Amino acid sequence: MASYDYDLFVIGGGSGGVRTARMSAIYGAKVAIAEEYRMGGTCVIRGCIPKKLFVYASNFSETFEDAAGFGWDVGEASFDWKTLVANKDKEIDRLEGIYTSNLEKAGVEIFEDSASLVDPHSVHLKRENKTVTAKYIVIATGGHPRRQYDVKGHELAITSNEAFHLNELPERIVIAGAGYIAVEFAGIFHGLGVDTTIIYRGAKILREFDHDLSDAVETAYRAKGIRILYHQVFQELARTGDHIEVTTSTGEVLETDMVMFCVGRDPNTAPLDLEKAGVKVDAYGGIEVNEYSQTNVENIYAIGDVTRRMQLTPVAIQEGAAVAQTLFNGRPTKFDYKDVPTAVFSHPEIGTVGFTEAEARESFANIDIYKSTFRPLFHTLSGRDEKMLMKMIVDADSDRVIGCHIFGKDAAEMAQLAAVAIKMGATKADFDATTALHPSAAEELVTMREKWKPQKAEAAE
Repeated sequence: MASYDYDLFVIGGGSGGVRTARMSAIYGAKVAIAEEYRMGGTCVIRGCIPKKLFVYASNFSETFEDAAGFGWDVGEASFDWKTLVANKDKEIDRLEGIYTSNLEKAGVEIFEDSASLVDPHSVHLKRENKTVTAKYIVIATGGHPRRQYDVKGHELAITSNEAFHLNELPERIVIAGAGYIAVEFAGIFHGLGVDTTIIYRGAKILREFDHDLSDAVETAYRAKGIRILYHQVFQELARTGDHIEVTTSTGEVLETDMVMFCVGRDPNTAPLDLEKAGVKVDAYGGIEVNEYSQTNVENIYAIGDVTRRMQLTPVAIQEGAAVAQTLFNGRPTKFDYKDVPTAVFSHPEIGTVGFTEAEARESFANIDIYKSTFRPLFHTLSGRDEKMLMKMIVDADSDRVIGCHIFGKDAAEMAQLAAVAIKMGATKADFDATTALHPSAAEELVTMREKWKPQKAEAAE
């Protein structure tokens, strides 16, 4: 029988990798994990957590304005970027310490090192210059922001990684892309007083979300003064004194202080030497896995963004937990990707779960749509002309709610709770039978009774 240094070696200390290592160790496995940068990965160090802290900060500019309608005179407000960054860094340090401590308490050996494969059971640690063996290997190295290397002057642009560590805020920024990262950072920068422009090659921001949500965000952003340019891409970036000139594919020239690429993310597979172990990747470098997160090499698994499946932190965590159950708890487990809730922390935010309207029309013979657009109670005194949207999609044949989409303050919180009901198979009748909590925005979810019918122009489309 082969003897190995470890039962499990995890490459990558993000949320998914840490969960895999901890659970496996708790189940009795001898586990090691390697992380070359900081424990916590993209989400904790340079993603979800610092981004949400920046979102909170950027919301205050409107909150101060809204306070006047409620009788408050907050005086002249000022903002200090360096204070925000310093306080954010303190919180990230605290969270990183918790991740490390939890691993140590579970008995996981930690290598602050980069790792690559030597063969299906061997991992080389670069800094320590040694090779260790493991019965099983889990790859959880995540992804990184994509750069547009074909754009002349691309080195002048930042990505989301650098956005968290700027020495100072720019006066103007141009953001390439229209996915959730681009839209979130556009809202952050604008809320902090930066003149903000989005440039996108397509015709609609947030195109993977329900069309009513993307339309609502666009309307809100344009009303706030965020400029959105469609059907354009960067042609060239050039430094001119203290500024950057952005030339687009239509010939338009924009002068700005900062340019940001938000054009997708690529898996971190290049440094792993996957070919030495025979691990297959797709055309984009993502590791190919089956429904149990197992690669084509029997003892090697991969989870999280490196697999290019559903790129969400809670999904990576659940994938890691499933692998630990499968390998060391005698319970073969696969993650269910159906009805996963998600959010876009735009201004206001989006919370969504289940089928979009377009997806539902392709998958179900008959659907009913319930939709409500209204001015939240808060804005009746704030004076802000900002609407909230609630949308519910129902399989008409079974009455089961198959999609819920919310735009407005606290949309993410509401979508998380709606996801429980939808995951359990709740029907529209179940929602209707639930007593409304008044006054709240969420009560719309249980009081919508009239089926939405498209106008003639919409039906024709």
